[in-house]
Amino acid sequence: MRKVKLAPSLLNADFSDLREAVSIIENVADVIHLDVMDGNFVPNITFGPLVVQAIRSITALPLDVHLMIAHPAEYVEDFVRAGADWISFHAEVTRHPGEILGLIHNHTKRAGVVINPQTPAARIFEYLELMEYVLVMTVMPGFGGQVMIPEALAKVGELKEEASRLGLELEVEVDGGVKTENLEMVMAAGTDIIVVGSSIYAASDPRQAARDVRAILDGEG
Repeated sequence: MRKVKLAPSLLNADFSDLREAVSIIENVADVIHLDVMDGNFVPNITFGPLVVQAIRSITALPLDVHLMIAHPAEYVEDFVRAGADWISFHAEVTRHPGEILGLIHNHTKRAGVVINPQTPAARIFEYLELMEYVLVMTVMPGFGGQVMIPEALAKVGELKEEASRLGLELEVEVDGGVKTENLEMVMAAGTDIIVVGSSIYAASDPRQAARDVRAILDGEG
């Protein structure tokens, strides 16, 4: 059976107790998803390298840092030093994604490109060989707790098909509005890595919610 990775997002977690927030998902997560927002590319502001560094100090899980920022190249090194293992940035902020992907790889980290719901998958086809993963947004970036745009899931298959045609190993990650009710639809699209945030941390019992998500991904739900 295909292994689908769980990447819980800490966006809706209680940042006054990061150790507890991480402990809630540590036994079921494959990677921790961290949404960095700058108040420029997106209207919201979240956190920067210092918080990533704090999370790095309390978990051995890989840290998947999603840069929702206008000038990612300027901050790659800061997030590498903070402990990021995966770094992704938005296709919409640059005409030359290859340069930023190269910068990430120069630091021996996994590199990814993010595409918004309105951005066609074909926009990044020519760069697929330069990345380890693509993050498909199924909501507009900037806020947690939004309703999924299911039409965006079609891009998962398009990306996988093009990667296969090119003989590439590419993981596709989905982020936005994922809940237990639509998890199976997201999996059926061919998704390799699924970001789940508010449906875990906003639940009355976040630990049980995290276990429930893991069970569905493992085919036990």
